[in-house]
Amino acid sequence: MSLTALVVDDEPIARRAIVRLLADDPDIEILGECGDGVSAVAAIRSQSPDLVFLDIQMPAINGMDVVATIGAERMPATVFVTAYEQYAVKAFEANAVDYLVKPFSRERFAATLHRAKQRLSMAGAVGSQASVQILQALDALRQREDYLQRIPVRVDEHVVLIAVDDIVWVKAARNIVEIHLADRVHELRETMTSLAARLDPRHFARVHRSAIVNVRRVKAIHPWFNGHHVVTLDTGQQLRMSRYQNEAFLKLVSTRSGDIG
Repeated sequence: MSLTALVVDDEPIARRAIVRLLADDPDIEILGECGDGVSAVAAIRSQSPDLVFLDIQMPAINGMDVVATIGAERMPATVFVTAYEQYAVKAFEANAVDYLVKPFSRERFAATLHRAKQRLSMAGAVGSQASVQILQALDALRQREDYLQRIPVRVDEHVVLIAVDDIVWVKAARNIVEIHLADRVHELRETMTSLAARLDPRHFARVHRSAIVNVRRVKAIHPWFNGHHVVTLDTGQQLRMSRYQNEAFLKLVSTRSGDIG
């Protein structure tokens, strides 16, 4: 079985080691190397490799961000590469995701590549399951990460990093979320629940099942009817707050107590 592969790692030594080992396999055609997440996203989109060796820890856009930008359901078969064994390995093993811990031996690499080939040979049967397993493993990893500081979004053929402080509010729209800034809107293929878990709860509150607001951008909160309230943001946008979002309401009241109407 002939396969194409892409290697993504910001450490040149680790990247070259993977490339050398892949070059020894006659079944593998190496499409290229990427030293950062931005070029990885572009290469995956343009070259559609069968297999990606993806480093988790990279500056700016890390391996988890690459998967989020591409979408787990559209990611090629992926072998995650990590230097942090304790929590990454547990997440990958619990969800049957292929991984390599740096530094790795030739034998370990061969076993991982063999397993990846086996899974690719059954791609039709396990494709959707693999996407779920990747998402579950990355969710487990994210629980150990700090809250987001920047979010990568695609603009035309580029990936742009948005500072979370610039977010005014977030809207759920079917299978994506709309990230509303003061002057523009970006789309991100992620669920509202997943994004909410990665935003600092000290600064972001879910006021409705389809809306998250940046508490620092709240100008006023006014009573409405039947226990509902209307949140007015500093852009003039008004959002209805669910009467069931008591915790969010209390957080907003304590933060903006002088603005309650």
